[in-house]
Amino acid sequence: MTSLRGATSPSLTPWPTADYRSRRWTQSVAVREQQFDSSNPAMSFPCLDAQEAKSASLSTRSMSSGPEPSYTTGQHENFHCKTPLLLDWGGVLPEFDVAYETWGTLNADKSNAILLHTGLSASSHAHSTPTNPKNGWWEKFIGPGAPLDTNKYYIICTNVIGGCYGSTGPSSIDPSDSKRYATRFPILTIEDMVRAQFRLLDSLGIQKLHASVGSSMGGMLSLASGVLFPERMGRLVSISGCARSHPYSIAMRHTQRQVLMMDPNWQRGFYYDSIPPHHGMKLAREIATVTYRSGPEWENRFGRKRADPSKQPALCPDFLIETYLDHAGEKFCLEYDANSLLYVSKAMDLFDLGYAHQVATRARRVQNQKRMVLGSMERNGASCSLALPDKPYEEQPATLSSLTPMNEPATDDSADGPPQDLIRGMSPLKDHPVLVMGVASDILFPAWQQREIAETLRAAGNQNVEHVELGEDISLFGHDTFLLDLENIGGRVGKFLG
Repeated sequence: MTSLRGATSPSLTPWPTADYRSRRWTQSVAVREQQFDSSNPAMSFPCLDAQEAKSASLSTRSMSSGPEPSYTTGQHENFHCKTPLLLDWGGVLPEFDVAYETWGTLNADKSNAILLHTGLSASSHAHSTPTNPKNGWWEKFIGPGAPLDTNKYYIICTNVIGGCYGSTGPSSIDPSDSKRYATRFPILTIEDMVRAQFRLLDSLGIQKLHASVGSSMGGMLSLASGVLFPERMGRLVSISGCARSHPYSIAMRHTQRQVLMMDPNWQRGFYYDSIPPHHGMKLAREIATVTYRSGPEWENRFGRKRADPSKQPALCPDFLIETYLDHAGEKFCLEYDANSLLYVSKAMDLFDLGYAHQVATRARRVQNQKRMVLGSMERNGASCSLALPDKPYEEQPATLSSLTPMNEPATDDSADGPPQDLIRGMSPLKDHPVLVMGVASDILFPAWQQREIAETLRAAGNQNVEHVELGEDISLFGHDTFLLDLENIGGRVGKFLG
């Protein structure tokens, strides 16, 4: 395997603005000429014009300071670790940063800390601070008397490694050559993110957490924290998460990565100081937004209404739901690093708390640790080694799983309880109080996945599992309910934490 250490980014040529304008003018003339020979006029595409104008604007910016935003949400604390971090798939971070923010006061014996985990694209800014008064993504859930009560607890929230809000990720500088990692960054796992977080806890002198709390990807991180460090864990909260990624959510994240990587501006990840892949990022976010909310909510909110019924139907955003998705994608496309989206979403796909997966990972880590000690490991060389299959996928004979109703697991294990492999893998949590919450209208992490967590923990011998499922009579907000429902989500979390 060829080592990628010291690799340089491919040559990046700025967008030829003058040539681009010339081509656009030529195309425009051709279109107008065609109109004279056609029985109908050519349709206009203002949505594409807007994207092309953005590319031209970003091209101008890239000539000076570069179009990439800072990817921060204001002031945060930073933990810099100089001890190398060996990753599950063989990569190494020789040193790394973890951006974090805190609220409340750590007590004398440091026993009141709560580690709050984020979703895929969130920063450490969960709540406003004196140095950053902007509202955080869980603003109403944190504070005096709030579910995460700062009168009682010391709340710590980090930006995960692989992210772009201050923690080390693909947009960070590789200390080996002082160039951006880009796609030389190694493949990550959820467990890798947790190990980096616990390095931070070590630096703060926190030996045991009062609780670990997380939603969505944060729900995965919370469970992984308990499995990796059960002796350092008090209570666990997993909201709208899972114990292992399932095909539907993997498929949706795959689709997002594909549209992003097909953007010519992505340049195989080496787009820094050039035009970022904002087309692909916009489309990826639109796909993601479809999975974050629910059909029933959109039926009530948008129905079949068009943005302007007085106008002719258009191929650009026309229905209200289309304009909503377009706005969501446009708002996000320059607020998050494209490579971080690729790496963090892939880490979610790889998540599996099954025992066999854990055993295989431990064996791989032991071998890689030995190679690292002997100096024979090709740093980050495992990142891009996969070849496409020799034959395309072929449809398999029909099985029982093809008849599985929607919102139910595609497995017949449910007849005999949770899979034994998962029970064994989650057995380190058998003595911990655990709150598992799900939402019936969630299509990204369906409610059966939270039921699977609760049933698996009980089958592993945990007698202190609280499982809450919010029906559609309570919430139609789908996966995003954890961001919006202070009463039902926040209320349950506050009561569980004590």
